[in-house]
Amino acid sequence: MSKVFFASARARKWRYSDSMPGKLESLLAGSIKEKYFDKDEWVAVKTHFGSDGAHRIVRPVFLRIIADAVKNSGAKPFVTDTVRIKGLDYLEVANRNGINHLSVGAPVVLADGLYGNDNIVIKAGEILNEVAIASVIHDASAMIVCSHVKGHINAGYAGAIKNLAMGGVSGRHRSCGWKCGRGSMHTLGEGLFKWDSEKCILCNQCAEICPLDCIEFKDARFEYDSERCWRCGRCTRVCPEGALTFPGDDLIFLKSLPEAAKAVLSTFRPDKVLYINFLTEIQPECDCMPAADVPVVQDIGILVSDDLVAVEMASIDMIRKQAPLPSSLASDQAVKAGQDILLDIHKKPYMTTIDEAVRLGLGSLEYELVEI
Repeated sequence: MSKVFFASARARKWRYSDSMPGKLESLLAGSIKEKYFDKDEWVAVKTHFGSDGAHRIVRPVFLRIIADAVKNSGAKPFVTDTVRIKGLDYLEVANRNGINHLSVGAPVVLADGLYGNDNIVIKAGEILNEVAIASVIHDASAMIVCSHVKGHINAGYAGAIKNLAMGGVSGRHRSCGWKCGRGSMHTLGEGLFKWDSEKCILCNQCAEICPLDCIEFKDARFEYDSERCWRCGRCTRVCPEGALTFPGDDLIFLKSLPEAAKAVLSTFRPDKVLYINFLTEIQPECDCMPAADVPVVQDIGILVSDDLVAVEMASIDMIRKQAPLPSSLASDQAVKAGQDILLDIHKKPYMTTIDEAVRLGLGSLEYELVEI
């Protein structure tokens, strides 16, 4: 049975050791050991840099504590993420969200280069066939997967598996484009957008949110650059009238996430990856979007494990026990205490992802929770 170490978000005593930063230090003191990282080994701290307007990411204070713990073990950390918008713009977003070399105490680098196409294609599985792994993550020998747990409009639940799957895979490849990038998980088909001119009100939100400036309206007609587009799906999410869609299959998408995560992890030895899930500011949507809604449940705490499935299952079990917060999307949808909040909000059977991860050998559903 895998161990999952837990520190509560509650501070019951007025001292640093009872704060979340203090508790994280205690968690890592018992978790980051020589068995994970070798002296002078480069360790990727994989996180999400957020977006302009989406500020509920893992805070820099926690990334600094993680980086310091890695350095104290004798290894050398760097904080990284794959390109979600244009690379230089994404580094500026990271800086505005407080993530830079000075704040986190380690270099901050883009895992797939400034243009998001510095990657290596490897075999994935039955659904995706092959995926383009960000070269920095592919070449690193050790990694800490530092995930902000939240809801997600497509995945339902987003934690470490999604962080690996869509955060370790580039948006596109130089040769095979989006079809071996994370866009292949989003569309799982031809990936051709469908525009309903009768529904469209020409609000231009889809064009404004496109990270690659692929969309424009000519003579009141929707047009996009199919070659450059990496099918991130932001345009379809913000369309207020449902005029813009692209093909997808919920169950196949949910199964594709652990398949992509397994491909990313295949470049590491199993004892070289550690998972830290932050159950804080659990908003209903991804950190990629240009806004952050209020949390749907209260802050819970931090989980650490070397078992991917166990840390995800522990996170899900804890969220399920929470009462929905008032004036949140959960209360808007009349979700009651005791219900599966993220399932009721998004109506996505996210346990499909967890079950598939177990089938692929990524970890165990059984875990022992060890609270510090």
